[in-house]
Amino acid sequence: MGKAVRFAGLFLLLGILSVTAGLAATGLRVRNQDGSGLRIAILYDNVPFTTGCRTDWGFAALIQGTGQNILFDTGGDGAVLLANMGGMGIDPDEVDVVFLSHIHGDHTRGLRSLLRRKPDVSVFLPVGFPRDFRDSVRRAGARVVPVATATKLFDRVYSSGPIGHAPEEQALIIDTTEGLVVLTGCAHPGVVEIVRAAMNQHRKPVRLLVGGLHLFRQSERRILKTIGELKALGVVHVAPSHCTGERALALFRRAWGGAFIESGCGAVIELAP
Repeated sequence: MGKAVRFAGLFLLLGILSVTAGLAATGLRVRNQDGSGLRIAILYDNVPFTTGCRTDWGFAALIQGTGQNILFDTGGDGAVLLANMGGMGIDPDEVDVVFLSHIHGDHTRGLRSLLRRKPDVSVFLPVGFPRDFRDSVRRAGARVVPVATATKLFDRVYSSGPIGHAPEEQALIIDTTEGLVVLTGCAHPGVVEIVRAAMNQHRKPVRLLVGGLHLFRQSERRILKTIGELKALGVVHVAPSHCTGERALALFRRAWGGAFIESGCGAVIELAP
């Protein structure tokens, strides 16, 4: 079963397929005629989306369609990550690059299991990650790429560079023809600050904001202030989950209306590049 949503001349598709009778869930796909398109599959999340995806506190997503298959964060449990990948029809061998947003275990502990299956990847992480973490990644056979500042990683794909402290956190930015796609792990430095940084770096509006917004412990007043600031910045679509919190999700859903994208474990978001 799938739900297709058309917004302002572009397509966003959420695959809503569950694992039943031993069948693995796979996302429905919308592509341009030339076969191009951007696909974001939520592999790990505490927010449920399909019954065939095991929820757990943390976040991971696979981004395809940029020339490199990018695993954004790895969740908190490698067994859950790999099981969800299998359930969504994704082979770990498809992963080319790992991008870690910040050091917290619910975003990094799944890495060890992934590297046992696919060690020959590049792991992009904030420069402040502990040396023992970086050394363990190298011992597993991966290439460690510390990120110290706003950086172009590949064609159309960028890191915001580390923002904030305790922990410092980087966001992933994808430059599309319709604006920026910004992925956040937890947005510890503040989601407004991250969006501003992305817009300042690229001089473009944010077309889609995806991931954890770290509002689950915030008051309604603070959440509404955040919503107002994101609206003022012109964020077109939002697909929050993970540490955003139920109250904030409800308020974001109301504020964005038809431009709110339901997300969570098992969701697939697709859009033209």
